[in-house]
Amino acid sequence: MSIEKKVEIIPFTIELKDHIKILNLEWLEKYFKVEPKDKIVLSNPQNEIIDKGGFIFYAKYEEEIVGTYSLLKIDESTFELNKMAVTASAQGKGIARNMLLHCLAFATEKKIKKLLLYSNRSLKTALYLYEKFGFVEVQLESGVYERADIKMELELNTMYIESFPA
Repeated sequence: MSIEKKVEIIPFTIELKDHIKILNLEWLEKYFKVEPKDKIVLSNPQNEIIDKGGFIFYAKYEEEIVGTYSLLKIDESTFELNKMAVTASAQGKGIARNMLLHCLAFATEKKIKKLLLYSNRSLKTALYLYEKFGFVEVQLESGVYERADIKMELELNTMYIESFPA
């Protein structure tokens, strides 16, 4: 059975709220530092993401929550792909790819026109995945995250969903 069939993407529930924090702190503490903005969002994802019109999803694999991503609402047609993380023990299994496939299908279904994200050039595997899905580098504004040295965007349209990379 392929990994896509074994991974279930499930929406945020209050019972699962701690997983976004646990999963993101793992990689933030490993590669960077936890910024004040991270602490606020991760400590109260319901208020900071859901209640502001955003979405949080989790990847469940072998009955464990091993990944997460969120969509932060910028405006009616633009969302930031944010807080995407896969626990170290589950990396390399295609879970991030599976979450990204879900994200793009969900965004297209919700008629989101543009996704943007902030990352760091040292996260080569993540950047490769984003590029594979059509994200392109755009001008990075200052003051978003200290760790961010690249901003990427993806313009979505209904044709895009047909061409998701294999």
